[in-house]
Amino acid sequence: MSLLRSGAVLAIGFVLMWSSGFVGAVLGTASAPAATLLAWRFLVVTALLGGWWALTRRRRLPAREIAVHAVIGLLSQGVYLSGVVWSAELGVPAGIAALVAALQPLAAAALAGPLLGERTSSTQWAGLMLGLGGVALVVGGDLASPGAAPPAAYALPFLAMAGLVAATFTERRVPSELGLADSLFVQCAVSAVAFTGIAVLTGDLVVPADGTFWVAVAWVVVFSTFGGYGFYWLNARRSVTRVSTLLYLTPPATMLLALVMFGDPVTPGGLAGLGVCLLGVLLALRKPRGMSASGEMMAACTSTTSSARPRS
Repeated sequence: MSLLRSGAVLAIGFVLMWSSGFVGAVLGTASAPAATLLAWRFLVVTALLGGWWALTRRRRLPAREIAVHAVIGLLSQGVYLSGVVWSAELGVPAGIAALVAALQPLAAAALAGPLLGERTSSTQWAGLMLGLGGVALVVGGDLASPGAAPPAAYALPFLAMAGLVAATFTERRVPSELGLADSLFVQCAVSAVAFTGIAVLTGDLVVPADGTFWVAVAWVVVFSTFGGYGFYWLNARRSVTRVSTLLYLTPPATMLLALVMFGDPVTPGGLAGLGVCLLGVLLALRKPRGMSASGEMMAACTSTTSSARPRS
């Protein structure tokens, strides 16, 4: 097994890369609207992946594959990022959005059984609930300050969470033969069209003169898109419950990144939440005790067959 495919590397890579989106968002929106950052993020990603594809692949992608990954891209990037970004712009505290996002592992675990045949044990359920409590501790300050957002804005984090869940199950349920890079190319190209259209309509496509904007674009392209979504889909190929559970570690990781990058203080509650989240994830990722060797082999074969392709 290669180092890149080892479970620990996939898990750590995903948590760090997914959490990096916070840093990029802070850097980018300091000099430009969110619509500008999102549009140029995916325009740059699409140009890079498109150039790579033209030089190394030079083959037509089947129309069915394009359609499948266009839908996955709109759900996992378009719907998810729109819900997160615009809820923040409307005044929804980041902590509340993070807590709503932390409901995803519970939703994924509940659906993984009937849709994918992935068993969730009682110990794993306990870990999922514990992880949710840990996230609540990490974002406790925001939960105590509801903010001034209009009531309808609080539906956006739920929309974002639902979009990512739907994209994850679509990727696992719909057979595909595309590799990770080809899949990301299609997904990001569709997102580029969507976010560029929004930026044009809102008059936010013009690039600001501040050079830090391009630093932010480079950050979200390399770390949040290639790293975050790349590791997300690699983990999802193994287990939907697994990758969703790892999301519990992204609020604590974001808290630590904010300390390092911006000097944001870490509260005692945040540190306690970090420990609780870690314990919850360790419990939730434990393999069901009753799973036999043949059951493990069957699950592995199912995972490999259903994700001959991948899935910010």
